[in-house]
Amino acid sequence: TEDKEEVIRQANATKARLDLANRLVNGLASEKERWKQSVTDLQSRDGTLVGDVLITAAFISYSGPFNRQFRTELLSKWISRAKELKIPMQENFDPLQLLTNDALIARWNNDKLPTDRVSLENASIFSTAERWPLIIDPQLQGIAWIKAREERRKEEERRFMELEAEYQAKKATFEADRERRMREAEEKGEKFVDDVVLERPRPSDEKLGRLQVVRFSQNKWLDAIEKAVQDGDTVIIENIHETIDAVLNPLLGRNIIKRGRSKFIKFGDKEVEYDDNFRLYIQTKMPNPHYSPEIQAQTTLINFTVTIDGLEDQLLALVVSEERPDLEELKASLMRQQNEFKITLQQLEEDLLKRLSSATGDILGDTDLIENLEKTKATSSEISEKVKEAKITEENINKAREQYRPVAARAAMLYFLLNSLNVIDHFYQFSLSAFITVFYRAIRLSQKSEDVQERVNILLDALTFDIYSYAARGLFERHKLIFISQLCFNVLRKDNNLPANEFNFLLRGTASVSRENALSEFIPTSSWNSVVGLAESIPDIFGKLPDDIEGSAKRWKEWIQHEQPEREKLPQDWKNRTSLQRLCIIRALRPDRLMTAMTDFVSESIGEKYVEALPFSFKNVYADSSKTEPVFFILSPGVDPVKDVESLGKQLGFTADNGKFKAISLGQGQEKFAEKAMEDMAQKGGWVLLQNIHLMKIWQVKLEKMMEQYCSETAHDNFRLFLSGEPDSDPAVASVLPGIVQMCIKVTNEPPRGIKANMNRAIGLFTPDTFEMCSKGNEFKSILFALIFFHAIVIERRKFGPIGWNVPYNFNNGDLTICKDVLFNYLENNTKIPWDDLKYMFCDIFYGGHVGDDLDRRLMRSFMDSLMSDALFEDGKFFAPDFPVPSPMSYDGYKAYIAEALPEESPKMYGLHPNAEIMFLTTQSNTLFMMLMQLQPRTSATSTSGELSREDRCKAQLEDILDMLPENFDMLEITDRVEERTPYVSVCLQECGRMNELLSTIKSSLKELALGLKGDLTISEQMEALMQSMYLDVVPAKWEAVAYPSMKSLGPWLKDMIQRCDQLVSWSSDLNLPKAVWLPALFNPQSFLRAVLQSTARMNQWPLDKMALITDVTKKELSEITAPPREGAYIYGLYMEGARWDKKGGCIRDSILKDLFPELPPIYLKAVTADKADLKDVYDCPVYKTKRRGPTYIWTFQIKTREPPAKWILAGVSLLMAADI
Repeated sequence: TEDKEEVIRQANATKARLDLANRLVNGLASEKERWKQSVTDLQSRDGTLVGDVLITAAFISYSGPFNRQFRTELLSKWISRAKELKIPMQENFDPLQLLTNDALIARWNNDKLPTDRVSLENASIFSTAERWPLIIDPQLQGIAWIKAREERRKEEERRFMELEAEYQAKKATFEADRERRMREAEEKGEKFVDDVVLERPRPSDEKLGRLQVVRFSQNKWLDAIEKAVQDGDTVIIENIHETIDAVLNPLLGRNIIKRGRSKFIKFGDKEVEYDDNFRLYIQTKMPNPHYSPEIQAQTTLINFTVTIDGLEDQLLALVVSEERPDLEELKASLMRQQNEFKITLQQLEEDLLKRLSSATGDILGDTDLIENLEKTKATSSEISEKVKEAKITEENINKAREQYRPVAARAAMLYFLLNSLNVIDHFYQFSLSAFITVFYRAIRLSQKSEDVQERVNILLDALTFDIYSYAARGLFERHKLIFISQLCFNVLRKDNNLPANEFNFLLRGTASVSRENALSEFIPTSSWNSVVGLAESIPDIFGKLPDDIEGSAKRWKEWIQHEQPEREKLPQDWKNRTSLQRLCIIRALRPDRLMTAMTDFVSESIGEKYVEALPFSFKNVYADSSKTEPVFFILSPGVDPVKDVESLGKQLGFTADNGKFKAISLGQGQEKFAEKAMEDMAQKGGWVLLQNIHLMKIWQVKLEKMMEQYCSETAHDNFRLFLSGEPDSDPAVASVLPGIVQMCIKVTNEPPRGIKANMNRAIGLFTPDTFEMCSKGNEFKSILFALIFFHAIVIERRKFGPIGWNVPYNFNNGDLTICKDVLFNYLENNTKIPWDDLKYMFCDIFYGGHVGDDLDRRLMRSFMDSLMSDALFEDGKFFAPDFPVPSPMSYDGYKAYIAEALPEESPKMYGLHPNAEIMFLTTQSNTLFMMLMQLQPRTSATSTSGELSREDRCKAQLEDILDMLPENFDMLEITDRVEERTPYVSVCLQECGRMNELLSTIKSSLKELALGLKGDLTISEQMEALMQSMYLDVVPAKWEAVAYPSMKSLGPWLKDMIQRCDQLVSWSSDLNLPKAVWLPALFNPQSFLRAVLQSTARMNQWPLDKMALITDVTKKELSEITAPPREGAYIYGLYMEGARWDKKGGCIRDSILKDLFPELPPIYLKAVTADKADLKDVYDCPVYKTKRRGPTYIWTFQIKTREPPAKWILAGVSLLMAADI
């Protein structure tokens, strides 16, 4: 019986083993094919491993700082080079194959990493680089992923600890149960089969330390890092700038000192123990930082800047989540499920392989292994089925989601447009989080529709206009047309309605001098050159334009001379051209009308509402704000936001009286009150207004940190933060930290422009009682009203640029109110009106206190002289043409007089010629398109777009410029030929030396850039600046520093420089004074003018300080001058602005309309003793190097006039050495 039972037991055991063997074979059968394929793949990859690893190592080491385009180019070049060198590597190799796997990517995506290719590359580099990562992260997506990753790791650690505790709690019970089952089997004589498994949780492969987030601006940041190094924690250094404190150099370089088994690292003057688990991540919000080679060598730079493709995918998910939440939830659920599947499969496979490789003894006895194999197979089959189902579902979801793709694409384009506006002014900074808030708001508030296509069109319109409105209320008026123009061009480009060649001409206004201007009577040469340039740039469309203009000159003349040609039909068949082609023609022939034409173009292309003024409403601004979105008032002269905030606060119950409103004007010692106010109001709910934060540049660092802390979801719902600050006079200089501005809704509220608006604002400073306060009532009223007119004129004259004031001045309301007080005191204390005293106080003390330029002071005195005299009280006196001086009246009477009697504004109101307005409008147009050029994408577009990148343009220009440059002057050879060092010879030698310095600078910088573009040198910040200047067709700053003032674009500037060289070559060949000197061609024209004085003084033995230079504008043509004069010199090349020279009458006359810079005939310069200088009937005309005037002043020439010199002073008449706009 016992034998029988033993046989049965053995049979059962054998059956069980056979069953286990079958289960094992069946389980491994499906794995066999997959593992066999994996072995084959591994064997094939073994042969290409060297090349694959080489490319991957290069990718990790070098590609991090670059955008997608450059990374693709680098990878392509490396692979091509590897193939040339016959280094074995996979076909179509992708470094991500070695760096990642599906499970890892799935985990990253679950950690909020965007799913685009660049983000995956960044995460791969971040995770595998040996050097500490330094991430460029202006949109904060990188730091969000890192923090989410660390949070996930922390959560995994917490979950592991819970499971481990459960395991330990179950372990004793499980062991006791196992022993019981073993005894029962032994008593029954059966073989014990351990078929119950208590699986122990697996810890994470990643060692987890605490996460420390520090900034260099916080206190004791070094102590925090030191402790993290010792404890093996992870440190993120946030928001660094372009330098890293030198004390961290040993840590960045990992200069670890080993002593036995311990490791140490130096911190300043002490050593601290180093834990191998320590991790350091560094982040900057700067979009384009320039780090030193040392920092680049010590860290791995990774560019996390959001890409337009990546952002489009993110925004698509957002818009679908709003429009079809069911779809997006299903999509997200599928993605999470798929990611979990991949992670689960990898874990099961790893566990199986680990058990197989570690199995000992009889493998059929390892029930756990076989059951795990079956579980893996079952799970794998189940997952495969679910994946197939998911793919079909995903295809249907994607098809539905793609209907909303145009909305996401438009939104991504709009964000990148906003992101580029900081080129115009540093205040124009926009965060991605704030943009997404507006994005959601636009979707939720837009009109609904059941039809998907109609709804998409509604969304496109609503989104575009809402983003435009959001941005536009934070832009200065002068920048709004730039913004809407670029918005319009971007929309057209996205719809393939923006031909690249036409757009390129519109931006650059390319000119050509290959054809003579036969129509100079009504077409300026500069405009004709633009017409020829247009014809040559786009010959298939505009090739016949010059011929048509010449062939139908009368019709074209009518169109060109029309007051508003942009609203008239073009002559001939040109009337059928597209709107963009019309713009190109206006750009060439009437650049002064481009602002209006551009406004019409935008209105026609994307809608009239984009060019209509947006009314300012602080109530609407407040409605858009929240506890997490502060409001920033960008201050303008004459506008105070405090009243708006206080007024609305009173309506809503937030006042200083009830303790719910705190307004603090920042200055020395006010920081602590501001900090306390923010802390209190964030807790209990209230408003805080911090004024003039631009004055507190150091404290702004702390303010930014506090805003991140208090302007958050944890703040009270009624908490609001309002800030105000002024922009720097240089738009490129940040008066407020970008991080502060990015967080805020930006608001500008500029005062209305124009004389009428300024006079209304000025008279509004007073009350009816003010006009009745003086005992000499009539005199007081008339003079005060004249001061109001004067105040409006001096403020508004700034808009005309240098012809208005050489230097722009910030006259303010305080100037007028103090003048009123002085006027009252003087009239009350004097029987007669002390005109001289009053004019001195007004012109030299109060308004003149702002004025630093002598010629501007002369202008102010002339204007004041024309107003302040006894004639003010006489009949027939006019403030300006068509604006008579009123008889004394009441306050309300003066207000009514301004409203009714003030004529339509024109340059004549300021004493200027109508050409000043043409000049002003032309300058505005040029500024518009220069700014638009800077807003264009810096990388090349697709090959079909016809646009070139900066690098391609620079490469094309480099060799051409180097070839056209003349040789340097041989100074030793020229000096050896000098027989007598006369003043003229000294000028020639100085000019040749200066030209050599300029030529050497140009050549060296271009050669250096050529090496940089070839890759032989690292592209430096100076090379970047040079490339950008060449792309924008402007003179590089490095060249300007050793050159002469000029407003020419780069191409004409180079031609002009070569012509200057030609004059010096001719002059230095014999060192004799030229028959006529092209004065504007000299670096230092003053030295030549002094040389004229010195030569005459030496010849006649006269004292130099008793001499004067007289100027005689000749009636000669340049060709008629055959030799230099016996005394003095002939000069030529000067232009007059604000008036013209009447050759027949020999005096200054009013300009001819649209002839902006008439050229003067040659001028004869002669030195005489001061007592013989004829100063009768002359206008002291300032001479400037360029139209910028101001610091380019050279000399004052006495020019004959038959009219009072004050007329020309008010008209801003001057001589210029260049007629460049």
